[in-house]
Amino acid sequence: MSDFQGLVPAVGGRLWAQAAGEGTGVILVHAGIADARMWDPQWEALAARHRVARYDTRGHGRTQGTDVEFSNRADLITVMDAAGVERATLVGCSRGGSIAIDTALEFPGRVEALVWVCGGLGGVEIGETPEETAAGERMEELWAAKDWGALADLEVAVWVDGVGQPAGRAPAPVRELVRRMCLETYLQEKPEGRPIALDPPAAGRLGEIRVPMLVIIGELDTLGTRMTAGLLADHVPGARRIDLPGVAHLPSMERPEWFTETLFGFLAEVG
Repeated sequence: MSDFQGLVPAVGGRLWAQAAGEGTGVILVHAGIADARMWDPQWEALAARHRVARYDTRGHGRTQGTDVEFSNRADLITVMDAAGVERATLVGCSRGGSIAIDTALEFPGRVEALVWVCGGLGGVEIGETPEETAAGERMEELWAAKDWGALADLEVAVWVDGVGQPAGRAPAPVRELVRRMCLETYLQEKPEGRPIALDPPAAGRLGEIRVPMLVIIGELDTLGTRMTAGLLADHVPGARRIDLPGVAHLPSMERPEWFTETLFGFLAEVG
């Protein structure tokens, strides 16, 4: 299989995707505050051992979309097909974690294993602290005002440093790249389209997941994300949970060496 990067046709748009390497398949799905660049620390190491692909989801990075109904699950499968991958381990961070779970439920024959990293879960009501509620309300205000610079700064404070943590807690290169990814996406004001939700949602279907699953959660992440990690660990058969101290929402960026080593260990186990 040949390596490639570029635009892949999809319903109502074109997905920027990249694929490299040979071997068992690994698909990387980025966080909502990022794009495919968040996986730069893992890319070369993964490509040396596996057939790996990453892509920018709708409304983010280099992907081009229109205001159409679309499925995030179908987009992921489109990338797999373009990369020549029949079955893969799906690695999803934040919003990407929710997309990975939903894809495993809709296309179980295409998924070898799941790595959920500080992610979401469709159909679950999550808790939050008063400080998190206030931050979310402020984000909505900044979004409505199109104050993209201030919004990017707040996203970094909430998700990279962590709610209630000192400003600048996370490494400066991580903070700077996340802010750049956020700001570039916001400034483009791309149409995000209308995602078709998985029906019924994943929260009531966790027992259907029959592939190995690794759940990674940062101990400085939001209350809702930590609660979701607990639900997955408790209700997905055989799921394994790792709590990572001193890290918020982006372990693969804050602790890249640890994350890569842990991912390789899991991939070796699932074959």
